[in-house]
Amino acid sequence: MALFLRVPANTFQQDNVALLSGGRRQNSTALLSGGRRRSSAVFGRRRSAIRILSMSTPPIQHLEKPSAGSQNLGLPIMVNGCTGKMGKAVIQAAVSAGLHLVPVSFSCAEESGQTVEVCGKEIKLHGPSGRENILASVVDEYPNLIVVDFTVPDAVNDNAELYCKVGVPFVMGTTGGDRERLYKTVKDSNVYAVISPQMGKQVVAFLAAMEIMAEQFPGAFSGYSLQVMESHQASKLDTSGTAKAVISCFQKLGVPFKLDQIQQIRDPKQQVEMVGVPEEYLNGHAFHMYHLTSPDQTVSFEFQHNVCGRSIYAEGTIDATIFLAKKIQSGAEQRIYNMIDVLREGNMR
Repeated sequence: MALFLRVPANTFQQDNVALLSGGRRQNSTALLSGGRRRSSAVFGRRRSAIRILSMSTPPIQHLEKPSAGSQNLGLPIMVNGCTGKMGKAVIQAAVSAGLHLVPVSFSCAEESGQTVEVCGKEIKLHGPSGRENILASVVDEYPNLIVVDFTVPDAVNDNAELYCKVGVPFVMGTTGGDRERLYKTVKDSNVYAVISPQMGKQVVAFLAAMEIMAEQFPGAFSGYSLQVMESHQASKLDTSGTAKAVISCFQKLGVPFKLDQIQQIRDPKQQVEMVGVPEEYLNGHAFHMYHLTSPDQTVSFEFQHNVCGRSIYAEGTIDATIFLAKKIQSGAEQRIYNMIDVLREGNMR
């Protein structure tokens, strides 16, 4: 994770189709080149430009294993969506952290009945049929079970209703779905849960800082215009939940912006040539850019946070799982948590 503040001495200029740099050399069609040479079309010439914040998270190759006496050893975890890239990353992180992976997972109907091997662990896949009875039997065998959900947006609400009906605590990392209905389901059931569309701890810390700024300085950017670009792997079907959260903060700061104005990049060719995504991470990345411009176009602010790989999310998910287990064990009155609650706990690995 790299975090910096750069105030250029000279005016910076933009290319008329620029996006993000991702830290690599861009051609003449790049949108926001990350501080390199630019032309002066879309955003226009700036007399004063303040570039704030560029966060890039390279993949973490090795997760530190806890000591043999760690209290996390043996905590049972069931990962639904285990055949997906995010599910596999969570399983790897769970095994590295010493958690006990339950050899059962819910998947689509086409994969039902299959046994797959993930990170050296065999897992039996079950489709939509009979899920309630299957989950109840798993809970009977593993009373301290926590479910981790990284499935698909369309399954968010049905899955949450299943977990709540059976009474099993869960960590929901899947984005999308009807979020208001999701929270109501969990609240009515009194089940413990961590729900967050963003599991990356450092990105969540950035979001928390944005929330503080929005609360303490409402209207600070009144009159400013905003452009937002987000690039994710082509398999991501919905708009970035992180982008939505940041936009909400900017709206509180006085910036008018509608979610349908977000520029989504899903085409691999554009991601490499315009955004600057390394080719090896086309199937797993999250690049975001937010560009603010003053009414007279003499001042601009630019925020970036770029992630390659999935390790940052997998580690955060395991921290959330361990956090939730501790809350359950202590009989905490609060039942619904997010990743900011996990950060505030202050004892992440």
